[in-house]
Amino acid sequence: MSSDASVSNIPTSTPEVSPNLQVRFKTEGGNLLLLLPAESNNTDTESPTAMTWTEIWQQLKQRLKGGERFWQPKTEVQLIAYDRLLDVRQLQEIAEALSEVDLQMKVVNTSRRQTAVAAATVGYSVVQKSSLITLNQTPTEKVQPLAEPLYLQMTVRSGVEIRHPGTVIIVGDLNPGGSVVADGDIIVWGRLRGVVHGGAKGNSQSVIMALQMQPTMIRIADQVARGPEKPPTQFYPEVAYVVEKGIRISRAVDFAKMYR
Repeated sequence: MSSDASVSNIPTSTPEVSPNLQVRFKTEGGNLLLLLPAESNNTDTESPTAMTWTEIWQQLKQRLKGGERFWQPKTEVQLIAYDRLLDVRQLQEIAEALSEVDLQMKVVNTSRRQTAVAAATVGYSVVQKSSLITLNQTPTEKVQPLAEPLYLQMTVRSGVEIRHPGTVIIVGDLNPGGSVVADGDIIVWGRLRGVVHGGAKGNSQSVIMALQMQPTMIRIADQVARGPEKPPTQFYPEVAYVVEKGIRISRAVDFAKMYR
């Protein structure tokens, strides 16, 4: 009896490590994703200890040096950071490590405002989500309140896209070829010469403001308008908003009078 009891206490298998606690590569919809463990680890209640940056960095290097390479050279990578807080230095270290194996980091997907700002500052396209959605969860149809405004002090260059579930405020220019998509308002304290989409989830009350309005294309909710072919001879701070017939652009001083 004692012999049988001792045998029954021997584990038959080693516990599996949750994939949510590992650095992973994944292909989805033709895209190569680099997924980092969520900082809160609320996806794994049995492992409440969050991974440190050193542990993540070591795992990433192991994945890149290992035999799991299934990508083509020059493949673009979307970093899925979830709610993990990453600064400019850490983002650059990830990009450099990917570059060593001929991968190019282009997009940072995050639910942390600070990570979004850091990514935009160094020129990556940014997708910021208002809530953490794991691979094992599906988004709900419930309408979420707008996230806190995303404040960027930078020039949005060609090829960079900023996505945010709230209002976006840019102190700088939005260059041709750059784009901003926001669920709230878009305010550009500079020259707006790229593509903008305010009220992206359907809020037609959203507005787009700029010190110098020269958009390539402008959208508010489901309304679309293109910029003028010839730039005006004088520039004023202007506001784009939706009226019954579509999008109207007015001088900021005139727009302000409407709401006195």
